[in-house]
Amino acid sequence: MTRTPDDIYLERRDAAKNMARFYMLSIEATLFGDVRLRRHWGRIGTRGQVKLHDFAKREESAALFASLLRAKRRRGYGEA
Repeated sequence: MTRTPDDIYLERRDAAKNMARFYMLSIEATLFGDVRLRRHWGRIGTRGQVKLHDFAKREESAALFASLLRAKRRRGYGEA
């Protein structure tokens, strides 16, 4: 398994399309010993949306983290 950072912030900007988006992924521990993957996305300057995924093992959350990160990079997101 490859080591992933616990959180990452990505942006995608295209002035021609009036596009300014952000996407944030973070892995965090819950109070009950589980692991949570937090996805936060939206237009830059807004509150955006949040989706939470709970897992029993860190490896499961890291796998989804890596998969989502690859998908976002393919769509043109990069680190700000």
